[in-house]
Amino acid sequence: MNDNQAIALQYNGEDTPTVLATGMGELADEILAIARESEVPIFENRELTALMASLELGDEIPEELFHVIAEILAFSYWIRGMVPNGWQE
Repeated sequence: MNDNQAIALQYNGEDTPTVLATGMGELADEILAIARESEVPIFENRELTALMASLELGDEIPEELFHVIAEILAFSYWIRGMVPNGWQE
C-alpha cells in the first residue's frame, strides 16, 4: 500500500502561503513528480504533513505553522540562490 501524502503550497512573496495541491498515494506521487520536473524544492516531514492534512485547496496555512513554513520557504530560497523581493543582504 502506498501511504505517501503530499501537500503543495503556493507563495507569492507577500500573502500567507496557501494550499495548491494535496494528495495521498498515487496522487501524492504525481504531485512530487511534477515538483521535481519543475525543480520545486521538496521538504519531507511526515509530522508537518499530518498537521496540514485537514487543509483544503486554497486554504491559508494556519497561524500556528507560520514560523515553520517561513523557515522552509527561506531555506528553499537559499538553496536556489534566491532572496525574496525587498530583501537586502
